[in-house]
Amino acid sequence: MFIDWIKYILLGIIQGITEILPISSSGHLVLFQYIFNLNQPGLAFEMFTNMASLIAMILLFYKDIFHLIKQTFRFLFNKDLLAKSDFLYVVKLIIAVIPIGIFGFILKDWVGSIKSLWFVGLALMLTGTLLLIIYRLRNQSETHDEVTFKDALFIGLTQTIAIFPGVSRSGSTIIGGLSQKLSLKSLLKFSFLCYIIVSIPASFLSIIDLAEQSESIDIIGYLLAFGATLITTYVVAYFVMKRLQIKHLLYFGIYCLSVGFIAFITYFIL
Repeated sequence: MFIDWIKYILLGIIQGITEILPISSSGHLVLFQYIFNLNQPGLAFEMFTNMASLIAMILLFYKDIFHLIKQTFRFLFNKDLLAKSDFLYVVKLIIAVIPIGIFGFILKDWVGSIKSLWFVGLALMLTGTLLLIIYRLRNQSETHDEVTFKDALFIGLTQTIAIFPGVSRSGSTIIGGLSQKLSLKSLLKFSFLCYIIVSIPASFLSIIDLAEQSESIDIIGYLLAFGATLITTYVVAYFVMKRLQIKHLLYFGIYCLSVGFIAFITYFIL
């Protein structure tokens, strides 16, 4: 049992790291659950640790969240024109999360049934390929900082492919934003705020799911994974906001291609 708890902690750390970096948290959870021989009941574990990542991101961006909410109410109820730009920013966030919300709801059950090594391997290779393409084509001298409605819509559309295990959500938003020549700093903030909005309903669903399956799960293991995820997500997100650069996409792309290829080959060998 103690060894299993260590495995849960490691899975929590993996979730915290891979949720933020453009290398797919869902894909890595499938890979390491396979390595650790931990069988999870459907999407329960992934959604539970995702809730920990959500809390970490709220803690990191609470000032921005409070500011946007306050300014939105000021514009809607007080007609404060100085708050209009913040209100429009919130509208853009909503536009960006609508596509993945619709596709996620429609395909939730099907996606949960395709978490196999061969599929995750292919999806990771797709993520790696797209990261390398956007790295190669990126012209850093032609960027803009303000998120436009076009940017928001394009990010939202590219984000929909992240419902498949092995396709990185943060990677898909980076690919979508950089293809529209949005600066990386503005893109990361927008991407993380999108993540918060998308994760709120998923977190409520995870609570319901866990309540229904409480007798069949390792409560202590889940709680250990939750704590590890929360801490790791906060630390990694903080440093990503400070340190991530376009040149790093090359390394993430190569990594995803390599891990994806190994996972795909392993499925047919073992």
